[in-house]
Amino acid sequence: MKNNILAGACIAIGLTLAGLFIYLGINKFANKDRAVSVKGLSTREVEADYAVWPLSYAWSGNDLPALYTQLENVTARVKQHLLSLGFEESDIRQGSVSVSNNWDGYYGTRPEFKYTVSTSLIVSTDKVQLVVASQGKESSLLKEGIIVTTEKWNLDYQYNGLPELKPSMIEEATQNARAVAQKFADDAQCSLGSIRRASQGQFSIESDNYQPWVKHVRVVTTVDYFLE
Repeated sequence: MKNNILAGACIAIGLTLAGLFIYLGINKFANKDRAVSVKGLSTREVEADYAVWPLSYAWSGNDLPALYTQLENVTARVKQHLLSLGFEESDIRQGSVSVSNNWDGYYGTRPEFKYTVSTSLIVSTDKVQLVVASQGKESSLLKEGIIVTTEKWNLDYQYNGLPELKPSMIEEATQNARAVAQKFADDAQCSLGSIRRASQGQFSIESDNYQPWVKHVRVVTTVDYFLE
């Protein structure tokens, strides 16, 4: 008799547990697609920590060896100018030298000078604000007939601190995404569940249009949350 009662109790408990598991399974299946996908944004404004500034110049003439000598003198003068601005020897390196034959391909009236020899001095430095302040200070060279040029797109301000910046920006973007999801859940009168899926967007670094040494860093994360 006791064995029958015990067996019946076990069967009843088993049926109850089975029913509970079935209910939970059906409930989970019914709610598996109830989710919201949100995006979180994080931005920072930082200053460049490295600059590459090429100063190009050229000299023309008909005597090639004399041109090389003249170009060496000009190079020494441009370098002296950069040192006087506050740059150091280690910040300055010379670019390659190129020679153009201006008479090549001409069959009519040829240019006055046969050769043009060109080169550049390249400033690579972490003294970013000194580079910024040095722009447009070539008047002393112009008075000596030395023309140096810097193409706008060749003046490169770089930011190398992204690895240190990433963790805090990802955290902020994720928090912002959760805040958006929580607002959605509140409006929908449901609870915000766990993360279903998350993806980190690409970091982008863009230069300010008017102050290219100022960088705008941006990242967007996409997070899917379950709704309960």
